[in-house]
Amino acid sequence: MSSAPPENATETASKRHETLAFLFLAFVLFPVLAIVLVGGFGFIVWMQHLMFGPPGV
Repeated sequence: MSSAPPENATETASKRHETLAFLFLAFVLFPVLAIVLVGGFGFIVWMQHLMFGPPGV
């Protein structure tokens, strides 16, 4: 069973736009955001160690 064809060109364009938005979010934005957040956290910890010394000292 196949689904019914799209009603008009707007629906087709909307589905294409939604697919491209999903691919952008899944393969560009979220990985870059994860790298930035982890790197930022590491930078903050590193700066704290420079200012206050390593833990337990």
